[in-house]
Amino acid sequence: MIWEQQCTLLIMLTTLFENGRIKCHQYWPNVLETHDYGLCSIRCRRERKENQLIYREFFLTNKETNEERIVYQIQTETWPDHGVPNDYSSFVEFVLEIRELRKSKKHLPILVHCSAGIGRTGVLILMETALCLIEANQPIFPLDIVQQMREQRLGMIQTASQYQFACGAVLYAYDQGLVQVNRT
Repeated sequence: MIWEQQCTLLIMLTTLFENGRIKCHQYWPNVLETHDYGLCSIRCRRERKENQLIYREFFLTNKETNEERIVYQIQTETWPDHGVPNDYSSFVEFVLEIRELRKSKKHLPILVHCSAGIGRTGVLILMETALCLIEANQPIFPLDIVQQMREQRLGMIQTASQYQFACGAVLYAYDQGLVQVNRT
């Protein structure tokens, strides 16, 4: 899927283990190791930890054509399952960093995942959708956004606290001037 869809950025909103339970299997090799997955091989070129994030850079190679692509992964380790981050500012900074990384790959999809793919992932999608609406000078109706998300994937945004957090984070980003209406 990563190769086929030309994803260049993976956003991982979970840890491998939480409260003694597996939340996600490690689908990438350790640094300087290579693993084969069907038609592709993946090599982890580097990994660095900064604040509460882990950054990884992979070389993804199509074994049939020898075509190689660079794929980046950002993993956050501080967001509990069914919960929310501790504060708006670090989450908004995280989202803005993702947006900055996407600028050079404007038309390529990113892959976002957590453990079930509906709670934390839903919060991030709601946040990004709302920020895009602000930039387009469009009204934001968060419940409508969630309803539309749930038409595409059941259960998006699992808890009231996740919904409230996403709305608060959008308001924080706007109030702090971190997102603005595009005047073009």
